[in-house]
Amino acid sequence: MPSEYEPCGDATPGSDAQHEALLSPAAEAAGLSELPVAAAVKRGAFRSDQVWSYFGPAFVASVAYIDPGNFATNILGGSQFGYRLLWVLLWSNAMAILIQYLSAKLGIVTGCTLPQSCRKHFSRPVTILLWVCAEISAVATDLAEFLGAALGLDLLIGPALLAHGFSATGAMFFSAMIATVAVFGILALDLAGFQWLERGIMAFVGVIGLCYGFEVFLVHPDWHQTFISTILPTFDLRSHKAMSGSVFAAVGMLGATVMPHVIYLHSALVQPRLREMSPVAKKPKRWMLEQYLRFELVDVFVAMNGAWLINSAMIVMAAVALGAGYGKGPDFAPTIEDAFHTLGPLLGKGAAVVFAVALLCSGLSSSTVGVMAGQVIIEGFLEIKFPIFLRRFITVVPALIVIGVGADPLKILIDSQVLLSFTLPAALIPLLILTNRHDVMGDFVSAARTKVAGWVVTAVILALNAVLLVQVL
Repeated sequence: MPSEYEPCGDATPGSDAQHEALLSPAAEAAGLSELPVAAAVKRGAFRSDQVWSYFGPAFVASVAYIDPGNFATNILGGSQFGYRLLWVLLWSNAMAILIQYLSAKLGIVTGCTLPQSCRKHFSRPVTILLWVCAEISAVATDLAEFLGAALGLDLLIGPALLAHGFSATGAMFFSAMIATVAVFGILALDLAGFQWLERGIMAFVGVIGLCYGFEVFLVHPDWHQTFISTILPTFDLRSHKAMSGSVFAAVGMLGATVMPHVIYLHSALVQPRLREMSPVAKKPKRWMLEQYLRFELVDVFVAMNGAWLINSAMIVMAAVALGAGYGKGPDFAPTIEDAFHTLGPLLGKGAAVVFAVALLCSGLSSSTVGVMAGQVIIEGFLEIKFPIFLRRFITVVPALIVIGVGADPLKILIDSQVLLSFTLPAALIPLLILTNRHDVMGDFVSAARTKVAGWVVTAVILALNAVLLVQVL
């Protein structure tokens, strides 16, 4: 777990001589080649059987890209504007691939998480400011994801609870308590080893993907319009209100897709394999790092594109089932419950149940990932140890309060995603600064084209946030 991570080293990476000297003969004699991950790293080799042993970190991060916030924003975007905003998901996914790879690269090359690197290379006031922004994003994420898990379970068992005398709020609260226990159980998988937790999360991703593949099969979308809307960026220009609504939905989708908390987390998820590669030496050899980076790029590419396809399926389902393909405009605002109750009569009870199962799997897995990210953030920025189960217990309280007072879960989910879009630059900018610095990355410093792409991504996000702020004011 993140709580077990050792403090990052002070050595500057990237020097050939340094990396060749770091792995001693004693380490190799101690059985390095027999370690699960180290066995997959062979100089000059790149085989498919090696890649599989490195699959995991990006899939854990990808859960945040298909969390309940995505359900809320994609249902809203699809039902209001039809297929029109599919292009937002395509470009958000391209941004996510770049950002997640840079986060993983920072962790692999330096042996530090992003929060640890910020603490090490930035001033104390800047570090505290970044920590506050990171905590805001982590709390917003925890709230949205846990609400989604509780809502998914409530859709499945709520009718039975209501039939036994529970109130609507009481049924939701009971579902939230069950979800709490389930998340603790998922976190406990890590006690058997980090790969067990990764496999559990990957299984959840697989279930969500199968559920939405089933939904798309049922709705029979217009594939030509789907393709055009994916590659052609447009907003709804039917009216000023429609324009404002589509911009708001687009920024919400961006905030739900490029998540700030997993930018911090991914740099931590690569650390266990990094330690296994060279358990005696302080850092692995340079060629090991290069090999690891190539494997991780494959992991990121596959996982992020899988999340993109699932998000696109959400939009398509909402566009056809709720928006009749064209969208009903910004005045139409269906809730997740509305989507569930619409799918049953329209496509059959199985479609509604599959939708609820996907939401439940999304909420449970993403809530687990959110807790892990929160722990990485507080330990990295403040250099304190914080038990992950305590973090889960503390973060579940606000969600239970929100449920207990009967607040609208959908509104909270959507607003939280917009908030995440505003806190995203506080994670992006430090990541770009650090990966662009030679004294941090050594010979692994970002190439000129990567630097340009990173700053363009950040500029686009800031511009969309400015447009949204003007619209709100």
